[in-house]
Amino acid sequence: MAVADTADGGAASASAARVRELQALLNHHSALYYADKPEIPDGDFDRLLKELEALEEQHPELVHPDSPTQRVGAPPDTAFAPVRHQPPMMSLHNALDLDELRAWHERVHRALAAGTARAGGEQALPTMEDAGVGDYAVELKFDGLAISVRYEDGVLVRAATRGDGRTGEDVTHSVRTIADIPIRLQGDAPAVLEVRGEVILRLSTFEQLNARQAERGEKAYVNPRNAAAGSLRQKDARVTAERGLSFWCYQLGYAEGGPTFSSQMQTLQWLKSLGLPVNQYSVGLADLVAVEAHVTDFERRRHDLDYEFDGLVVKVDDLGLQGRLGVDAKAPRWAIAYKFPPEERTTKLLDIEVSIGPSGQATPFARLEPVFVGGVTVATATLHNEDQVAAKDVRPGDTVIVRRAGEVIPEVVGPVLSERDPGSEPWVFPRDCPVCGRPLQRAEGMSATQCVNYWCPRQIRGRVEHFVGRAAMDIEFLGERNIDRFVSEGLLDDVVGLYKLDFEEIEQMEGFGQTSVNNLRNSIEASKQQPLSRLLFALSIPEIGQVNAQVLAAAFGDIDSILAADSDALAEVEGFGPIIAASVRAWFDDPHNRTLIEGLRKTGLRMEVDEPGSAEAGEALPQTLAGMSVVVSGALEGFSRDEAKQAILARGGSAPGSVSGRTAALVVGADPGASKVRKAESSGVPVIDEAAFQQLLDTGQLP
Repeated sequence: MAVADTADGGAASASAARVRELQALLNHHSALYYADKPEIPDGDFDRLLKELEALEEQHPELVHPDSPTQRVGAPPDTAFAPVRHQPPMMSLHNALDLDELRAWHERVHRALAAGTARAGGEQALPTMEDAGVGDYAVELKFDGLAISVRYEDGVLVRAATRGDGRTGEDVTHSVRTIADIPIRLQGDAPAVLEVRGEVILRLSTFEQLNARQAERGEKAYVNPRNAAAGSLRQKDARVTAERGLSFWCYQLGYAEGGPTFSSQMQTLQWLKSLGLPVNQYSVGLADLVAVEAHVTDFERRRHDLDYEFDGLVVKVDDLGLQGRLGVDAKAPRWAIAYKFPPEERTTKLLDIEVSIGPSGQATPFARLEPVFVGGVTVATATLHNEDQVAAKDVRPGDTVIVRRAGEVIPEVVGPVLSERDPGSEPWVFPRDCPVCGRPLQRAEGMSATQCVNYWCPRQIRGRVEHFVGRAAMDIEFLGERNIDRFVSEGLLDDVVGLYKLDFEEIEQMEGFGQTSVNNLRNSIEASKQQPLSRLLFALSIPEIGQVNAQVLAAAFGDIDSILAADSDALAEVEGFGPIIAASVRAWFDDPHNRTLIEGLRKTGLRMEVDEPGSAEAGEALPQTLAGMSVVVSGALEGFSRDEAKQAILARGGSAPGSVSGRTAALVVGADPGASKVRKAESSGVPVIDEAAFQQLLDTGQLP
């Protein structure tokens, strides 16, 4: 018995210690959040808060008045005059998945059923089934800054931040500059009206703000929410005015006079009639099935709109039922916030490694302790280049913030400095290639670091992968895995080696048989008949994508004429100019490349254009895109920006720089413009990759 008592006492002591630790940690991060200096993502804060709530529920004696579970937000900044909220601006409890949403739904029904049973007989109180139009009001949960706005006789007299829920900061001077918020209400306004809503910064406006910051040489804002908060809390309202803040109204706080309402949706319609901005996606839904379908739909549409929202708020629509359900210490029982999976999380940076790309570019990436973020488990994330690592100052062993939004490649945002080991040292870019061991080089004025060893195995594989691609020599049955295998085992040392493969030896390798070997042999043999333009593209000549390869082949007719052409002759080629000409001339002057061409010539590849009259010899291309508008964003592998535009124009299409409702498709490569992608998705414009773009060029049809 004594042993059990001791064990119980130890567990209680451990729980008490963890509760104190969590309370201190959450108070620390809450203060940073409301000071616009967050160190951890919202998802991590929510996870810690949920752990604390569970522990305090098990050990109510450990609940302290200063616990984050007992407070709505952070105390107001003393730099702004305090404003007392009547009634308080409460927070919301969260549901992190559909099961938690269903559990809240059951609690609501149990509470209402219990109240009805207590009332009894003819005086039984109404339930949600009696409420009428839409049991639930569902609204977007905006990622901004909550405020209250007070009108007297229809005129704006005061605006305040939420603060700790009871006392906020007076930001009237800043709110008056927000165009969405009327200074005078429309129609028959009540004597006093206080409304609650969210100040946000639209994504397009955020991008413009950071562009201005860059022009001024100033630090970029981390995200729209922090930028909005910082903008609203400027003491100089002129600074706020130039930031372009927006506002959505989502709740009637208090009114003296005016009509009476029976539902949340009715109040929103009334507020809208007064000229206050109410989000168009606020809806009334009849049951939980409809709510679940709605939140699932908007989780898919999370990146379609020009503002950030991290979930949806589900409210009991009937105001009478809201009154019966009441509130607890920090939140109403009649509402819950359904939060989407976090797009930012913290995790441990185990190491920084360097990968070598097909063209020799050395790219650093983070090896991470796996973390679930943006709907997937992430174990690696890009760090872009040496300068980006230095600017972010992330180091092995750091706790780092990882972000993954939509289908974007995961990236490391930055370190959590408060958790850094004091003895850590800045990471240094390696001097040698991790694949071949030869020195890496970085040209003056360039951000990329390169392995310049022509015979680096990774570059050999990269050249072969590009050479056999569909848009190049179109050699089938030779994927990246087999290329890597052939290079590693010494069967392939460059693209010339494709035409000298020992098929008898390959047939003896695991995974190969006579049929697969014959398919590979026939595909390689057929590639010898590919036209000169495809060969030029396949050679990975800088600045020569598919369109420029066709133009170059048509201009000179054969490989020997190109070899003999000087820079001036190359510069006269349509669309080339001196820069492209110098790049092409330098490639053909390289001894390795001269040897490569002669080796390919001996294997029987075509080194001249097709017969006169062919498209390669200058005949107009089929007008597959006649009347179509195609926008290209991001870096494509087979086309430069100009080449992609030329390819579209040559087939009768147009290639504007922006997306509109008339756009037939948006082609995205690496690092596309986020605003263009959002505009395409919200307008229903197909977003396609490079392979689909090639199909579109060839056939005029999308996949």
